Amino acid sequence: MVSETASGMYPLPDTPALAMHSFHTLQTLAQAATSTKPAMLAVIGKPVSHSASPQIHQPALDALGIHATYIRLEVDPGNLREAFAMMAGLGFIGCNVTVPHKFEALESCTEVSAQAQLLGAVNTVIFKDNMIIGYNTDGPGFRQAISDSFGLELARSKTVILGAGGGAGQAIATQCALEKPTELVLVNRNVTKVEALAKRLRTMSPSTKILTFSFADTYLRRHCQNADLIVQATSLGLKETDEQVIPEDYFTTASRAYDTIYQPPETPFLAAAKRAGCKTDNGLSLLIQQGAIAFQHWFPGSDPLPQMRKAVGG
Repeated sequence: MVSETASGMYPLPDTPALAMHSFHTLQTLAQAATSTKPAMLAVIGKPVSHSASPQIHQPALDALGIHATYIRLEVDPGNLREAFAMMAGLGFIGCNVTVPHKFEALESCTEVSAQAQLLGAVNTVIFKDNMIIGYNTDGPGFRQAISDSFGLELARSKTVILGAGGGAGQAIATQCALEKPTELVLVNRNVTKVEALAKRLRTMSPSTKILTFSFADTYLRRHCQNADLIVQATSLGLKETDEQVIPEDYFTTASRAYDTIYQPPETPFLAAAKRAGCKTDNGLSLLIQQGAIAFQHWFPGSDPLPQMRKAVGG
C-alpha cells in the first residue's frame, strides 16, 4: 500500500521492469498548482506512475523559459470531467490524456478538432477562454515514429494492429487508413468493437482491404506472418505477469514489430519478435513525436523536438 508524503505526492518503489514515479491526485492538484513553480500541464491516466511524459515535456518548457511544471495526475475513470474543470479553474494550460481516458476525454471536451473526431479519441487538451478543446496527436505521431524507426511508409505497408479497439489503437488504425494501404488488419479481444471501426474506415479508404479478427482466430497467424508491420496497442506488457499478446511463431524475419508501450523498454511482445528475427522498436519514439505535436498545440511556433530527444538520449 502506498502512503502519502508531506508533499502530497505518492512515491512508488522502482522495480527492475517498470520505473515508477510520483504522481498527484485530484486531492493534491491545487497544492501542485500553487507551488513555487506551479503545475500548468499534466498527463492524466490510471495508472500514470510509469509515464515518461514529464521527462520529455519539462526540459522543453525549461528551454523555452516557461515557468511551469509538468506533472503526472492519476484520475479514476468517470472523473475526467471533474478533473478538467479543476485544472481549468486552477489556470492549467492543458494536458495529455493516456489510458484509459481517451474516449472519455472525447466526450468531456466542449470542442473537438476535426482530426480528433476522425481518429475517435482525444489525447491532448487545451484550456482556453472557458473552453476545453480536444486534439489527437497519436495518429500523426505514429506515422512519423514508424518512419523514423523502420523507414516504412504506412501507405506501402500491410499492417496488423493488435488491440485496435482501444484509444491509441483506433487512432493508429484510422491514421493507417488515411494513408490508404493495400491491407489493414484490426485485431481485438471483442471483435464486434473493431467491426464497427472497420466499417467506418472502409468509407475513408475504399481501396484498402480491411479485415477484423479476434486474438483467438486461427487465420490471424497467416496475416501476421504476411505483414510488413505488427503494432501492439494493448496494455499487455506493462506488468511482469502479463500474458504474451500473440504466439512467437506469428512473427517472421520480414516483419517489423512495434509496441506502443515504452516502459518497460522491452515487453514480452518485443522480446518474442526479436527472437524471431524481427526488427523492433518500442513506443518511446511515438511518445516523443506525439508529445512534440501536443506541445506545439499549447505553444504555437515552438520546436520542442530537439529538447525532447535530448532528454531521452535520442
